[in-house]
Amino acid sequence: MRRTFLYPPDPAFYTKTVEEVLLSHGYSRHLIIDLKKCPEGLTIQGTHVYVTHRMAPGEALQVILPEEVSSEKLLPTRMELDIVYEDADLMVINKAAGVPIHPSQGNFSNSLANGIAWYFSEKGEPFTYRVINRLDRDTTGLLILAKHALSACILSEMIRTRTIHRTYLAAVQGNLKSHSDSGTIQAPIARVDGSTIERQVDFLRGETATTHYRVLSYQPALDASLVELTLDTGRTHQIRVHMRYLGFPLFGDFLYHPDYRYIGRQSLHSWKLAFDHPITKEPLTFTAAVPDDMKLFL
Repeated sequence: MRRTFLYPPDPAFYTKTVEEVLLSHGYSRHLIIDLKKCPEGLTIQGTHVYVTHRMAPGEALQVILPEEVSSEKLLPTRMELDIVYEDADLMVINKAAGVPIHPSQGNFSNSLANGIAWYFSEKGEPFTYRVINRLDRDTTGLLILAKHALSACILSEMIRTRTIHRTYLAAVQGNLKSHSDSGTIQAPIARVDGSTIERQVDFLRGETATTHYRVLSYQPALDASLVELTLDTGRTHQIRVHMRYLGFPLFGDFLYHPDYRYIGRQSLHSWKLAFDHPITKEPLTFTAAVPDDMKLFL
């Protein structure tokens, strides 16, 4: 889909270069390079301009994003998709358990990327797969997809600056209330030596990681606590590693606590997302209902 943006005359940008205007609106330098290659990418009153052009009073800058080209490596696969929200700039998907985000060895055609490729092929629209917040294969819930390069630039920067607020639900073993009703875990995380996927708290080699938690309920019959978690950082397996480090691991976690009495996968759900729309700046908030296999912890 061809996406066009018009930036009206703005005294704040008079004498600023086109490149400076674009950077202030969230364009990455890589995207600006791509726009420079397009004859119609950057125009003022229908005339092509260079990124070094300095804006004058009354000038409006029009940007036409490069045409999307669907990835030939993605095999479209029919998939049941729970689309929570969609507009011209982004999608919010409620991902099911057991669905990897990207194709990989052994998961060539059953990833979310394959399902999204099928969705847009059915609509006859090209689409480049750009997932913003990643979830593990067995984690359910909300994630964001950018529908073009500009929204991807802005949303990725929002992830980096922690202005996309993510709230998770997890069911953990033990009475976390006996430890604390709420708290913050600040413990650096590093890869376990000799493993490509397993992580651990490592105060010598680890990267900074911060998780905030609040206990919602405790079920003595299950010896299970339902916990609300928010992240200041996005390290691989952060919630799973931090909760094990605290002594309250997630049920069904094949790497860190393979206790499958109540659930057949890690009991983690991406429950809420709150962020400003990358283009309109409108505040957006989404929630995803607790999946059936976690309802016994409510």
